[in-house]
Amino acid sequence: MSPTQIIPRYKLVLTYDIRPDMHELYYQYVTQEFVPGMQEMDLYMLTVWHTAFGDRPLRQVEFVSESLETLQDAFDSERFQALEKRLQTYIFHYSRKVVHFRDGFQF
Repeated sequence: MSPTQIIPRYKLVLTYDIRPDMHELYYQYVTQEFVPGMQEMDLYMLTVWHTAFGDRPLRQVEFVSESLETLQDAFDSERFQALEKRLQTYIFHYSRKVVHFRDGFQF
């Protein structure tokens, strides 16, 4: 199966810290459920950033979308809300925002 190709117009930026006692469960959830669930809603993971030091959240995860409507449909869906709620059991200092797509790091 060939990879999905899209023309990214928007980026969903999630930032957070992983709970110290939840690393293993977090990774299992993100790789086995969260990312595949996002892809089912046409939101595709582009980049994961790690903060080595400083005053920023430990993780920044970026998903891309071709349209604002796709993002809004996802946000309004029970599936997204359930995925996001469960993600928040493994993390803290959670934030999400939508920005116009630009290559490279955006916050």
